[in-house]
Amino acid sequence: MNTFEENLNKLEQLTSDIKRSDISLEDALKDFEEGIKLAAGMEKQLDEIEGKVQILMNEPNPMNQENQPEFDTFSEQGEVNGTRK
Repeated sequence: MNTFEENLNKLEQLTSDIKRSDISLEDALKDFEEGIKLAAGMEKQLDEIEGKVQILMNEPNPMNQENQPEFDTFSEQGEVNGTRK
């Protein structure tokens, strides 16, 4: 799975490609479909991040070693409990 930043760069490239005057309608449609899929995945990533931020903002005690919030494991991104390995 790509990082959010990699997906954003790809989406920006697709957007630039679609705006080219020499792109065929078929290629533009293919890029548009890929962009829609990428945007949907990125929206899901942002929702997950927002959930983590809400958990941290609602934490009654300051963070310390004994008081770590529980997050889902993201093994394909190299993250565990919301932090990079």
